[in-house]
Amino acid sequence: MAPCHCNCRAPISHLLLPSHPPPPSSKPSNPHPRSVNPPPSTSRTKNPSSRRLFLLAAAAAGAANVPHCRALEGFDPVSPEERSASAAKSRRIAEAVGLLEKGRELQAQGDFGKALFYFTQVIEGYKDFALSEYARVGRALALYEVGNREEAIAEMEDVSISLKGYPEVHAALAAALYVDKHAPLLAENQFTIATLLDPHYTDLSYVKETKHWPPSLVSSLRQFITLT
Repeated sequence: MAPCHCNCRAPISHLLLPSHPPPPSSKPSNPHPRSVNPPPSTSRTKNPSSRRLFLLAAAAAGAANVPHCRALEGFDPVSPEERSASAAKSRRIAEAVGLLEKGRELQAQGDFGKALFYFTQVIEGYKDFALSEYARVGRALALYEVGNREEAIAEMEDVSISLKGYPEVHAALAAALYVDKHAPLLAENQFTIATLLDPHYTDLSYVKETKHWPPSLVSSLRQFITLT
């Protein structure tokens, strides 16, 4: 049999290629892969001498502020004139309160003549204080007792406006309007205000023993309550 001279070798390219190519990857390749070793931080590459200079500058600034802080410790925002004015006003308030309390004490003792004097002192000497309005209430009650009822009622009417909502003056005005002015409707309006604010004013023993009203005004309130 004659030998076969045909070329039976497979092409090299056929041998190099796999019979079944691998499936394409689901993740696209990163054209710019992240560096494994990132460059060192710039904060670590700073010159150590700059840090020392910063610390020295901070220490120098703190030392420079020490005299300033000591000066602030001795600083007083209140001037001597303001301090003196405040002390003078405190003395005046204490004086006014003392006179008002003395008037109320004499009123409780039944000495309405002397009580009138002290209440008037508060009104005339300390009218710039709000407590002078309460002295006017005491003065009106004292005036009613000593016989000056017209002035007493005028005082009550005026204070009922400046101290609107103060039940005592509304109750006193109701009693006076009913007896001395024969104005039952006005008296009823004033008494309604008083008793809405403080129901105690329907009790005669309360105005006599607790509020220390003068006997004449207690009598007027009795007449109003009993409609006699």
